[in-house]
Amino acid sequence: MEPDLKYQNYVAFLRGINVGGHHKVPMSELKDIFVKMGYNNITTLLNAGNVIFGSRDEDIKNLEIKIARQLSDVFKFPVPILIRTSEEIHHYIDSDPFGAVVMNRDIRLYVTLLGEQPELIPKLPWTSPDTAFMISKVVDGAVFSVLDLAKSQSIEAMAVLEKFFGKEITTRNWNTIMKIGNLV
Repeated sequence: MEPDLKYQNYVAFLRGINVGGHHKVPMSELKDIFVKMGYNNITTLLNAGNVIFGSRDEDIKNLEIKIARQLSDVFKFPVPILIRTSEEIHHYIDSDPFGAVVMNRDIRLYVTLLGEQPELIPKLPWTSPDTAFMISKVVDGAVFSVLDLAKSQSIEAMAVLEKFFGKEITTRNWNTIMKIGNLV
């Protein structure tokens, strides 16, 4: 007799959807797809493609491939995803990656999730030449960065992150990660 595997809580972060009117993925349809795939406790958060769900499958890479394939079949364009466990989300939050940042209305905090652990990490903290963008910390597949809009409105933060960490990444605002942490 097989052991009864408990459901693990995961968060799927879809990459490159609902941006500038391209690759539209309605959250209600997304939730329905997860239901049809047999997942449970499904919640979508915001329109950026954040899906909290439960699964008995413990192989994250397998989940990523299976879900991405299904989404591609339904929406007719590639939908890359990165999945994190609820424990990983809480680990990011507990690591207090922005503890030393002095907040004001121009400061934006971001978390970039990595598809693969990078071979080389820049010397941290890394700061852009105009000091508007800083990569402060890398923790277990996540990069934490700070954007200061008072110093520059034109920094290409995503280009910088892709240069250092490759294109298999997706970025979320820290507030989104905190909301997810409260739900998982």
